[in-house]
Amino acid sequence: MCQIENLITEYGVNVFYVGNNGQFDDLVAEVLRKLKSRNPQISYSIVLAYLPEREKEHNQPSYTETIYPEGLEDTPPRFAISKRNKWMVQQSEYVIAYVEHSFGGAAQFTEYARKKHRMVINLADLTG
Repeated sequence: MCQIENLITEYGVNVFYVGNNGQFDDLVAEVLRKLKSRNPQISYSIVLAYLPEREKEHNQPSYTETIYPEGLEDTPPRFAISKRNKWMVQQSEYVIAYVEHSFGGAAQFTEYARKKHRMVINLADLTG
């Protein structure tokens, strides 16, 4: 994903937040792991929507850091991803997403980011 590398080299972005609820999140985390070896100044955190269950903790890949945003512990599970995503937007200037449809959680996430005047890079627009 050269867009991430462009944010690092052209815009000086050095902090990244990534979700952990899908293949796109996994792909972005893997790209950031590789980029960190060439760009030691960057850091990235996996932002959790749910506290991990003890028995599943051993199956989780090792991340640089995980964050569980304050207030999520009182959020009903069906709203946790949306609330986590809003937290990530509030911490960010740029949002990278892969949204093919105008409906669903990813579309709501990018729409919220635009309303908050964040630069949204939709990779689906670049590949389609």
